[in-house]
Amino acid sequence: MRRLLAFTLVAFACMGSTALAGDLTGKTVVIDPGHNGGNTSHHEITGKQVWAGTLWKDCDADGASTDGGYSEAQHNWDVAVLVRSLLQAQGARVVLTRQSNAGAGPCITRRAAIGNQQRADAAVSIHADGNLNTSDTGFHVILPADAGQSQRMLRRSEQLGIAIRNALRDQGPTSISNYIGSNGLITRSDLGGLNLSKVPKVFTEIGNMHAPHDAAAMTSSAGRQLEASAIAAGITNFLTSRRG
Repeated sequence: MRRLLAFTLVAFACMGSTALAGDLTGKTVVIDPGHNGGNTSHHEITGKQVWAGTLWKDCDADGASTDGGYSEAQHNWDVAVLVRSLLQAQGARVVLTRQSNAGAGPCITRRAAIGNQQRADAAVSIHADGNLNTSDTGFHVILPADAGQSQRMLRRSEQLGIAIRNALRDQGPTSISNYIGSNGLITRSDLGGLNLSKVPKVFTEIGNMHAPHDAAAMTSSAGRQLEASAIAAGITNFLTSRRG
């Protein structure tokens, strides 16, 4: 109860600070809620092989879930909607890669293409991990490896990732990962959403859905608000920075 109360109190504080963080008028942000609620029953769609820039992969995946049955797909959708509202309140144009949590896909190739077609100033894919070791806990942000993207895209993606890492570290509901990455960051070359992106893009993995503390944060509306507020704050800091 104390932990959930703490989540609630900090969430309200973060909502206020994020709303005043910056003017995002004229900026386009693509938010990609990973997976989808219908993926588990539509493997004829999600099992299709697509080229992910460095390897062939399934079109999409089922995603993880907490021991209590709260799915990663639902979590990703719930947080994405909150992030959208926070960014729109600052004047940003926000595009989601899916419009509900009731379908299957879209494929990872399509998710990347949406960001490219929208010429997004920033794109963020929202996820959670499903490590079965319950002592593995904490968030990490995934940066793109060089898979043929422009050097500017790689540089700006790193800046975006650091901005979001800093915000999650300072005001998010989970600590920095104790089992993957370095100081909350990791670079990967196996994710089509990053390999195929032409715009600055990162993945967030807010924590391990099988770790009790992380699961409590994800299944709490206050914890999700903290997560969304931190992601929105990181995006805002990135978009309002003078770095090019």
